[in-house]
Amino acid sequence: MPEKTDLIGEGKAKKIYATDDPTKLIFYFKDDATAFNAQKKGSIESKGELNLLISARLFRLLESEGIDTHFIEEKNEREMLVERLEIIPIETVVRNIVCGSLQKRTGHPEGEELVRPIVEFYYKSDELGDPMINDDHCLVFDWATHGELEEIRHQAHAVNTVLKPFMAERGILLVDFKLEFGRTHDGRVLLGDEICPDTCRFWDSKTHKKLDKDRFRHDLGDVEGAYQEIARRVTN
Repeated sequence: MPEKTDLIGEGKAKKIYATDDPTKLIFYFKDDATAFNAQKKGSIESKGELNLLISARLFRLLESEGIDTHFIEEKNEREMLVERLEIIPIETVVRNIVCGSLQKRTGHPEGEELVRPIVEFYYKSDELGDPMINDDHCLVFDWATHGELEEIRHQAHAVNTVLKPFMAERGILLVDFKLEFGRTHDGRVLLGDEICPDTCRFWDSKTHKKLDKDRFRHDLGDVEGAYQEIARRVTN
Protein backbone atom coordinates (compact mmCIF):
# COMPACT_ATOMS: atom_id res chain seq x y z
CA MET A 1 0.00 0.00 0.00
CA PRO A 2 1.44 3.43 -0.94
CA GLU A 3 2.84 5.45 1.96
CA LYS A 4 2.59 9.21 2.42
CA THR A 5 5.73 11.25 1.72
CA ASP A 6 5.92 15.00 0.99
CA LEU A 7 3.26 17.70 1.19
CA ILE A 8 3.00 18.91 -2.41
CA GLY A 9 -0.01 21.20 -2.26
CA GLU A 10 -2.68 22.71 -0.07
CA GLY A 11 -6.07 24.04 -1.09
CA LYS A 12 -8.95 25.61 0.77
CA ALA A 13 -10.30 22.28 1.99
CA LYS A 14 -7.51 19.72 1.60
CA LYS A 15 -3.80 19.06 1.89
CA ILE A 16 -2.26 16.94 -0.86
CA TYR A 17 0.59 14.54 -0.19
CA ALA A 18 2.75 12.55 -2.58
CA THR A 19 3.29 8.87 -1.93
CA ASP A 20 6.06 6.41 -2.71
CA ASP A 21 3.96 5.42 -5.74
CA PRO A 22 4.17 8.24 -8.32
CA THR A 23 0.70 7.42 -9.65
CA LYS A 24 -1.02 7.83 -6.25
CA LEU A 25 -1.72 10.75 -3.88
CA ILE A 26 -3.18 11.14 -0.40
CA PHE A 27 -5.78 13.82 0.31
CA TYR A 28 -6.03 15.10 3.89
CA PHE A 29 -9.43 16.68 4.56
CA LYS A 30 -9.36 19.87 6.67
CA ASP A 31 -12.00 21.59 8.80
CA ASP A 32 -11.27 24.96 7.15
CA ALA A 33 -14.20 26.61 5.43
CA THR A 34 -14.14 29.39 2.83
CA ALA A 35 -16.75 31.14 0.73
CA PHE A 36 -16.95 33.82 -1.96
CA ASN A 37 -13.52 32.91 -3.38
CA ALA A 38 -11.94 32.82 0.10
CA GLN A 39 -13.17 36.30 1.07
CA LYS A 40 -15.00 34.66 3.98
CA LYS A 41 -13.05 32.19 6.11
CA GLY A 42 -13.84 30.03 9.10
CA SER A 43 -13.86 26.50 10.42
CA ILE A 44 -16.57 23.86 10.66
CA GLU A 45 -16.13 21.28 13.39
CA SER A 46 -15.39 17.77 12.03
CA LYS A 47 -16.00 18.96 8.45
CA GLY A 48 -12.97 17.09 7.14
CA GLU A 49 -14.06 13.78 8.61
CA LEU A 50 -17.64 14.22 7.40
CA ASN A 51 -16.63 15.30 3.88
CA LEU A 52 -14.33 12.31 3.53
CA LEU A 53 -17.07 9.96 4.76
CA ILE A 54 -19.64 11.42 2.34
CA SER A 55 -17.23 11.58 -0.61
CA ALA A 56 -16.06 8.00 -0.15
CA ARG A 57 -19.66 6.75 -0.04
CA LEU A 58 -20.62 8.66 -3.18
CA PHE A 59 -17.48 7.71 -5.10
CA ARG A 60 -18.15 4.06 -4.31
CA LEU A 61 -21.73 4.50 -5.52
CA LEU A 62 -20.54 6.04 -8.80
CA GLU A 63 -17.94 3.31 -9.30
CA SER A 64 -20.65 0.67 -8.79
CA GLU A 65 -22.62 2.33 -11.60
CA GLY A 66 -19.69 2.25 -14.03
CA ILE A 67 -18.41 5.82 -13.55
CA ASP A 68 -14.65 5.79 -13.01
CA THR A 69 -13.22 8.14 -10.36
CA HIS A 70 -9.86 8.83 -8.76
CA PHE A 71 -11.00 7.30 -5.45
CA ILE A 72 -9.16 4.21 -4.22
CA GLU A 73 -9.85 3.94 -0.47
CA GLU A 74 -9.93 5.73 2.87
CA LYS A 75 -6.63 5.51 4.74
CA ASN A 76 -8.19 6.78 7.98
CA GLU A 77 -10.94 9.20 9.05
CA ARG A 78 -9.12 12.17 7.46
CA GLU A 79 -7.09 10.71 4.58
CA MET A 80 -8.12 9.32 1.20
CA LEU A 81 -5.88 7.47 -1.26
CA VAL A 82 -6.54 8.56 -4.85
CA GLU A 83 -5.19 8.24 -8.38
CA ARG A 84 -2.85 11.08 -9.26
CA LEU A 85 -4.43 13.37 -11.85
CA GLU A 86 -3.33 16.32 -13.92
CA ILE A 87 -6.29 18.51 -13.06
CA ILE A 88 -8.06 20.08 -16.03
CA PRO A 89 -8.52 23.78 -15.04
CA ILE A 90 -12.28 23.71 -15.54
CA GLU A 91 -14.94 23.50 -12.85
CA THR A 92 -18.03 21.73 -14.14
CA VAL A 93 -21.33 22.70 -12.51
CA VAL A 94 -24.51 20.66 -12.97
CA ARG A 95 -27.78 22.41 -12.08
CA ASN A 96 -31.19 20.84 -11.47
CA ILE A 97 -32.87 23.67 -9.57
CA VAL A 98 -32.45 27.45 -9.81
CA CYS A 99 -30.21 28.78 -7.05
CA GLY A 100 -27.11 30.90 -6.48
CA SER A 101 -25.52 32.52 -9.52
CA LEU A 102 -28.08 31.01 -11.90
CA GLN A 103 -30.80 32.94 -10.08
CA LYS A 104 -28.76 36.16 -10.27
CA ARG A 105 -27.98 35.73 -13.97
CA THR A 106 -31.48 34.77 -15.14
CA GLY A 107 -33.87 36.39 -12.65
CA HIS A 108 -35.70 33.09 -12.24
CA PRO A 109 -36.85 32.40 -8.68
CA GLU A 110 -34.83 30.25 -6.31
CA GLY A 111 -36.27 26.76 -6.12
CA GLU A 112 -37.61 26.62 -9.69
CA GLU A 113 -37.03 23.12 -11.04
CA LEU A 114 -35.34 23.08 -14.43
CA VAL A 115 -36.94 21.16 -17.30
CA ARG A 116 -33.58 19.46 -17.83
CA PRO A 117 -30.17 19.69 -16.17
CA ILE A 118 -27.85 22.52 -17.18
CA VAL A 119 -24.08 21.90 -17.41
CA GLU A 120 -21.84 24.97 -17.06
CA PHE A 121 -18.07 25.45 -17.22
CA TYR A 122 -16.01 27.84 -15.11
CA TYR A 123 -12.30 28.63 -15.39
CA LYS A 124 -10.60 27.38 -12.23
CA SER A 125 -8.90 30.57 -11.00
CA ASP A 126 -9.36 32.12 -7.57
CA GLU A 127 -7.57 35.27 -8.74
CA LEU A 128 -10.14 35.83 -11.50
CA GLY A 129 -13.13 34.72 -9.41
CA ASP A 130 -13.71 31.46 -11.35
CA PRO A 131 -15.36 33.14 -14.37
CA MET A 132 -17.94 31.33 -16.45
CA ILE A 133 -16.56 30.11 -19.79
CA ASN A 134 -17.69 28.16 -22.85
CA ASP A 135 -16.24 25.50 -25.13
CA ASP A 136 -14.46 28.03 -27.33
CA HIS A 137 -12.51 29.42 -24.39
CA CYS A 138 -11.43 25.90 -23.40
CA LEU A 139 -10.28 25.09 -26.93
CA VAL A 140 -8.60 28.40 -27.80
CA PHE A 141 -6.66 28.55 -24.54
CA ASP A 142 -5.84 24.84 -24.67
CA TRP A 143 -7.43 24.02 -21.32
CA ALA A 144 -9.11 20.92 -22.76
CA THR A 145 -9.59 19.19 -26.09
CA HIS A 146 -12.90 18.79 -27.87
CA GLY A 147 -12.91 15.11 -26.96
CA GLU A 148 -12.20 15.86 -23.30
CA LEU A 149 -15.06 18.38 -23.15
CA GLU A 150 -17.43 15.82 -24.62
CA GLU A 151 -16.24 13.25 -22.08
CA ILE A 152 -16.60 15.72 -19.19
CA ARG A 153 -20.16 16.59 -20.23
CA HIS A 154 -21.04 12.92 -20.61
CA GLN A 155 -19.64 12.06 -17.19
CA ALA A 156 -21.29 15.08 -15.56
CA HIS A 157 -24.72 14.01 -16.80
CA ALA A 158 -24.00 10.41 -15.78
CA VAL A 159 -23.06 11.50 -12.24
CA ASN A 160 -26.30 13.49 -12.02
CA THR A 161 -28.31 10.51 -13.26
CA VAL A 162 -26.89 8.39 -10.42
CA LEU A 163 -26.83 10.92 -7.58
CA LYS A 164 -30.20 12.61 -8.09
CA PRO A 165 -32.39 9.53 -7.41
CA PHE A 166 -30.01 8.27 -4.71
CA MET A 167 -30.45 11.54 -2.83
CA ALA A 168 -34.19 11.64 -3.49
CA GLU A 169 -34.59 8.25 -1.81
CA ARG A 170 -33.01 9.82 1.29
CA GLY A 171 -35.22 12.89 1.33
CA ILE A 172 -32.66 15.20 -0.30
CA LEU A 173 -32.99 17.46 -3.32
CA LEU A 174 -29.79 17.63 -5.36
CA VAL A 175 -30.01 21.31 -6.32
CA ASP A 176 -26.64 21.66 -8.05
CA PHE A 177 -23.07 20.47 -7.68
CA LYS A 178 -19.49 21.13 -8.82
CA LEU A 179 -17.20 18.51 -10.30
CA GLU A 180 -13.51 18.52 -11.20
CA PHE A 181 -11.87 16.22 -13.72
CA GLY A 182 -8.28 15.35 -14.48
CA ARG A 183 -6.05 13.28 -16.73
CA THR A 184 -4.37 10.08 -15.55
CA HIS A 185 -0.78 9.23 -16.49
CA ASP A 186 -2.17 7.25 -19.44
CA GLY A 187 -4.48 10.02 -20.67
CA ARG A 188 -7.86 8.93 -19.33
CA VAL A 189 -10.26 11.57 -18.00
CA LEU A 190 -11.37 10.76 -14.46
CA LEU A 191 -13.65 12.41 -11.93
CA GLY A 192 -11.55 13.80 -9.08
CA ASP A 193 -11.69 16.10 -6.04
CA GLU A 194 -14.62 15.40 -3.66
CA ILE A 195 -18.44 15.23 -3.58
CA CYS A 196 -19.81 16.66 -0.35
CA PRO A 197 -21.74 19.61 1.16
CA ASP A 198 -18.78 21.86 0.25
CA THR A 199 -19.29 21.19 -3.46
CA CYS A 200 -23.02 20.41 -3.68
CA ARG A 201 -26.25 22.14 -2.73
CA PHE A 202 -28.44 19.73 -0.78
CA TRP A 203 -31.95 20.68 0.38
CA ASP A 204 -34.33 18.68 2.51
CA SER A 205 -37.04 17.48 0.12
CA LYS A 206 -39.97 18.48 2.35
CA THR A 207 -38.82 21.65 4.08
CA HIS A 208 -36.20 22.90 1.57
CA LYS A 209 -33.87 23.45 4.53
CA LYS A 210 -30.35 23.97 3.20
CA LEU A 211 -28.01 21.15 4.23
CA ASP A 212 -24.74 22.36 2.71
CA LYS A 213 -22.12 25.12 2.77
CA ASP A 214 -24.75 27.76 2.04
CA ARG A 215 -25.41 27.67 5.78
CA PHE A 216 -21.84 28.93 6.27
CA ARG A 217 -21.91 31.31 3.29
CA HIS A 218 -25.04 33.09 4.45
CA ASP A 219 -24.72 32.77 8.25
CA LEU A 220 -27.76 30.52 8.56
CA GLY A 221 -26.42 28.69 11.62
CA ASP A 222 -26.25 24.98 12.48
CA VAL A 223 -23.59 24.37 9.84
CA GLU A 224 -22.13 21.35 11.62
CA GLY A 225 -25.60 19.88 12.04
CA ALA A 226 -26.27 20.14 8.31
CA TYR A 227 -23.07 18.28 7.41
CA GLN A 228 -23.82 15.63 10.03
CA GLU A 229 -27.35 15.20 8.67
CA ILE A 230 -26.11 14.64 5.13
CA ALA A 231 -23.52 12.14 6.37
CA ARG A 232 -26.21 10.29 8.30
CA ARG A 233 -28.62 10.07 5.37
CA VAL A 234 -25.99 9.24 2.76
CA THR A 235 -24.28 6.49 4.74
CA ASN A 236 -27.38 4.81 6.19
